[in-house]
Amino acid sequence: MAWFYLILGGLFEMGWALGLKFSQTMQVKIWGILFAVISMALSVFLLYLAQRQISIGTAYVVWTGIGAVGTLLAGILLFGDSASFWRLFSAALIIAGVIGLRLTS
Repeated sequence: MAWFYLILGGLFEMGWALGLKFSQTMQVKIWGILFAVISMALSVFLLYLAQRQISIGTAYVVWTGIGAVGTLLAGILLFGDSASFWRLFSAALIIAGVIGLRLTS
């Protein structure tokens, strides 16, 4: 169950960054900000639950990795951010590191 909490927390980690970006493009900015704040709270709470059984180093790297790579991909898909080879290659390295930590924990 801890890994489920951690993955879900990583997805909510994406939510706060996306909420802040949405607040810049919405007419009613408060909805994006509220989405960001709620995502932050859920993300941190789920990390808290996960690290009761997963070492803090592994949990934190996986949590931030999901958030970072997920936000990068969301930026490409939703906001037209650059999808250059080196950006995607760098994201792949983060994914490889997260998988490596998962396999060794």
